Amino acid sequence: MLPKNRPPYGQNQRRTLRQLFGLVKRNPFTISRWVLCWAVVGTVCGLFAGLYWSVLELMFHELEKFQGWSLLLVMPLAGLAIGLVIHFLGNPGEIAAIVDNIHLRNGRLDARKNPSMILASLLSISAGGSAGPEAPLVQVTGSFGTWVAERLRLEGEDVRSMSLAAMAAGFTALFGAPLGGAMFALEILHHQHIVEYYEALMPAIVSSCASYLVFAAITRLGIAPTWHFPQYHIDSIDDFALAIVFGIVGVIAGWMFMGIFRACDRIFAQIPGPVYFRTTLAGLGLGCLAAVLPLTRYFGHHELEVVLNQSFPAVFLFVLVLAKMTSISVTVTGGWRGGFIIPLFFTGACLGKAVAGLIPGLNSTLAMICTMAAINAAVTRTPISTTLLLSKLTNFSPFTPILFASLIGFFLAPKVPLIESQLKNQSSEVQVPVN
Repeated sequence: MLPKNRPPYGQNQRRTLRQLFGLVKRNPFTISRWVLCWAVVGTVCGLFAGLYWSVLELMFHELEKFQGWSLLLVMPLAGLAIGLVIHFLGNPGEIAAIVDNIHLRNGRLDARKNPSMILASLLSISAGGSAGPEAPLVQVTGSFGTWVAERLRLEGEDVRSMSLAAMAAGFTALFGAPLGGAMFALEILHHQHIVEYYEALMPAIVSSCASYLVFAAITRLGIAPTWHFPQYHIDSIDDFALAIVFGIVGVIAGWMFMGIFRACDRIFAQIPGPVYFRTTLAGLGLGCLAAVLPLTRYFGHHELEVVLNQSFPAVFLFVLVLAKMTSISVTVTGGWRGGFIIPLFFTGACLGKAVAGLIPGLNSTLAMICTMAAINAAVTRTPISTTLLLSKLTNFSPFTPILFASLIGFFLAPKVPLIESQLKNQSSEVQVPVN
């Protein structure tokens, strides 16, 4: 028997539908206006992403001229410059801070952090830090979404949805996958609840599509696959079992990466003094790694193609995996700015190719992509969007093996995620004013 004060099941749903139909009947252009608003937000975010990428490429071409042991001078100087930017313009935070803002500040991202984030990330990425542009793009575009919501005087979930739509546009601009970028913006927020802010899904998709078109028109990126893996076709059901095995390998690597990351975090936390001490020392460490193993430099966008097209001994690839994990950890915990999604893909690809090289008969394409999926899903807790992103980035048409590996990575990941703010959910949210 239903409680006395509780309406019968379905009554609230029918009332909501009647209100929605009534709204559309009174003003049939209401939904169209919202779609236009989301598209405009995505267009502006795509323009910014295109400009950011163009500036990044210019800086990259200047700084990539420095190679070998000259990096022992160049990268510490870059670290000093990054630290000075953060010291004088403020700490822009990382992806964990963005997740906190979505949970605890009703989705409001502070645009005052953008100058520090833009300058510090451009220096970090172009100088050779093992961090990609996804974090700065998401911070800046997400804060633009908050600004639009405030100009439109939106409240509550509408503010969060607009911020998430703009964040999705930032993800999509880099990855060139509108659906994957939209899902990633929602999925990375949570450890257990895959898509808690479901109402933001359609705004995120519309904004992502607009951003993708604009960014692709400016940079010519994202139209074709980013990485050109050898073609692969499923031969038997055994391939799904292999995908699970490679997923387990990726999970083990994810556990190792999180251990290295937390160890580096503890070391850098003990360094006294201003932040530029820490960033300079991080630059020295990164310079040493890059001088010995040049493939550890940068975030892996172009370096992964080198791994694909050249033949390396399995032992070298295993060493490169450990060095890259260390490089990512030093970059992020040392105060350099950027994200670790594409660097994790690079790490997984190296590991998968090494495993395939040790065992005759294994398909290296299947091994690399499944390991890439598992390690990223284990660290970021994003199995669905990881599958969508890798399918687009690699042009890997058999969708299911990537999904199997991603789910293995998600379910076998450590209980405490690397981004600890993912543990928060709506039931624990409080409203905190933006500083």
